[in-house]
This record gives sequence, C-alpha cells and structure tokens, in this order.
Amino acid sequence: MSENLDLVRSIYADWERGDFLTSFEWAHDEIEFEVADGPEPGSWTGLAAMAAAFRERMSAWADYRFALVRVRELDGERVLALNRRGGRGKTSGLDLGRVQTQGANLFHLHAGKVTKLVVYWDRERALADLGLKE
Repeated sequence: MSENLDLVRSIYADWERGDFLTSFEWAHDEIEFEVADGPEPGSWTGLAAMAAAFRERMSAWADYRFALVRVRELDGERVLALNRRGGRGKTSGLDLGRVQTQGANLFHLHAGKVTKLVVYWDRERALADLGLKE
C-alpha cells in the first residue's frame, strides 16, 4: 500500500472522528487550499490561511460528519478521496442529508505532505474535472 494512500486515510480517520481543526501536521506550510464549488468557493495559500478557512466553514455547521467512501491513487502525487458528509446549518437549519452529500477531495502530495487540497461538494464535478468515471 502506498504511503500517499496511508496519509489520506489517516487524515480521514481524524475527520471521521470530528477532528477537523486540531492537527494539520499532514499539510505543507505553503499548502494550496481550494474549495472548487459548493456554498462558498474560494482559494487560500499557506497553513494559517487554510486553518482559518477550515474554522470559518466548520463554524457554520452543527453535528458535521464526514465519511470516506473510497480512496484512489491517481498517480504518484495525487489521491482522490470520495466522501459523504452530513450535518445541519446552524443558521439555516439546512440538513445536508436532504441535499447533495456526495463529495470528493483531491490531495496533491509530495515528500509525505499535502501540498494542495481541492474540496468538491459535487462528486460528479470532481470526476469530470479529472476525466474520470466513478
């Protein structure tokens, strides 16, 4: 099994326990973080900027849940992780279980660190962007 797959699985293990904000040891100091679609697309550079973006986005949700569905190594430096998520908007009351909950994350890795993370709320868009089928 590849070290890249192991790293992505370990990140998801933390996320599945609800630990989104305490450890970013997996991230390169100059990580590129992008939310490609969804309610608030954007991009940030650097560990501090990514952590702040994570905190801001997570603060909008109650009972946020994240689960790895499948992980796939695309090449020696990219791993695609298909996921499901759930939760409820604190202000809107929106239940993610009632809307699109099938997403994907694209991890770019080098020397044991994530150098770029692209978050897709829409799994189909991720697959289309990568020229893949599920």
